[in-house]
Amino acid sequence: MDEEGQPIQPQDESCWATLPDVCLHRIFWWLGDKDRSRAALVCRKWNQMMYSADLWRYRTITFTGRPSRVHASEFVSALWYVKKFGRYLEHLEIKLLHPYNAVLTKKFQVTMQSLLSCLGKRNNRLKSLSIQYLELDRLVWRNSIRNLLMKSLSSFLKKMGKHLDYLSLKGARLTVGQGCHILNSLSYSRKESVVSELNLEDFFSHHLTVYSSPQFNKTMATFHSLESLSLNYNCISDELLENLCENNAGTLWTMNIKCHSHDPHEQVIWGMSWAKLARYATNLRVNFFFEQVMEYERLARILLQEIPIRSISLRNCSFSDPDWSMRPTLTDLLPTFRHTLQKLTFEFNNKNESLDKELHRLILSCRKLFYFKIWAFLDVKFVEQILQSQEEGRCALRTLKI
Repeated sequence: MDEEGQPIQPQDESCWATLPDVCLHRIFWWLGDKDRSRAALVCRKWNQMMYSADLWRYRTITFTGRPSRVHASEFVSALWYVKKFGRYLEHLEIKLLHPYNAVLTKKFQVTMQSLLSCLGKRNNRLKSLSIQYLELDRLVWRNSIRNLLMKSLSSFLKKMGKHLDYLSLKGARLTVGQGCHILNSLSYSRKESVVSELNLEDFFSHHLTVYSSPQFNKTMATFHSLESLSLNYNCISDELLENLCENNAGTLWTMNIKCHSHDPHEQVIWGMSWAKLARYATNLRVNFFFEQVMEYERLARILLQEIPIRSISLRNCSFSDPDWSMRPTLTDLLPTFRHTLQKLTFEFNNKNESLDKELHRLILSCRKLFYFKIWAFLDVKFVEQILQSQEEGRCALRTLKI
């Protein structure tokens, strides 16, 4: 204070003291939890910024699944975050990467039980939930631990299902009964689920004929506002397509379908079922991802001409059967979808045949194709031809990855 009782401003006051809130918020956005906690001790203004809801709306929690002193704090920090800032959460993603032993799975189950219980009590704004790569059919999961984890997840979905807009349980690998029990939790005490985006890729264990299960089709009938649906081809049936047509035709935009060699995909699907769905769901676009399924006969049975296909991915780098040929797929099958195809991804071993001409013709015939990625044996002239065609305006490619 000066002689007149007025406060004296320090001449060496740091510019940080007058930093605008929008700048301070941006700085806190990029800080980790520990650095945010330390920064919150600087002054009252910084402490208030620490509790800004915008900083805690999105969260990704990763459990490495490996025994380590460094990673031991993963479980503690996850609970600390939910207890302290869980009420602000709107988008939560949880990943479990390759659990090493039963001790770690037990620790993960206990942590998830406390985490979901706390979140269910304090949060009423969660819109997006993703729990990926649990792989619950592995031997490292004991039956008791698996059942307790599923019970916690089911109870949480019963509470939060009315708020959720997006749910991903990719890689859970459950039995049909277990999977349907989890999905039915979303419509608990209601006739239908409000989820608009549902990711069920590898949700069921390999080798299961999910398409023949009445229980699965009954469960999927509870979804009435789906915009995006991701699942394996072993879930696709005429009954499922009929359900989607009846309950989701006005909202359904995207279907992502994965077909793996380990999954049964011998079921017969009528083209009229796809045609009916495409007729009522006028904005529908279907994306196919094939893993180690390369034979023309199998692909032709799955890729029916009535499907509004937007993208196709064919991947099998190690496939090198000398009797196998990719040519029929390129010349006879894929041109069927030249009016709708926008993205193509190829990864295959074609050391026994040259496919440059066929690939070039396919790209030129697909007038909406803007993305093309290929891992294969090619001639340098192929790339030159594609670039020249693009320069001359004969193809719509914007992205080319070789």
